[in-house]
Amino acid sequence: MVQITPLERLRVPIGGQEIQLQQVDHEAGGMSMLRIRIRERSRFTVFDIDPLTARQWGAAMTRWAQLQPETGGPVRPAAGGSAGDV
Repeated sequence: MVQITPLERLRVPIGGQEIQLQQVDHEAGGMSMLRIRIRERSRFTVFDIDPLTARQWGAAMTRWAQLQPETGGPVRPAAGGSAGDV
């Protein structure tokens, strides 16, 4: 049996996708997984990721977000690096 615990629910303002974050725990034990469910109209994309991947993905998203102005428009990274560097 799998226990799913809802964590967050977000709505993308442009595009209207719904993003759900859930913790997935299996009865047999092992590590908890983070389930990312993205709903776009009737289509679903689902990822189950481990804690290390979640940290890396979250850090990459945070780095990108910090490069963006408060208004949400694009900003070029400083010389010597790029937004794609991980």
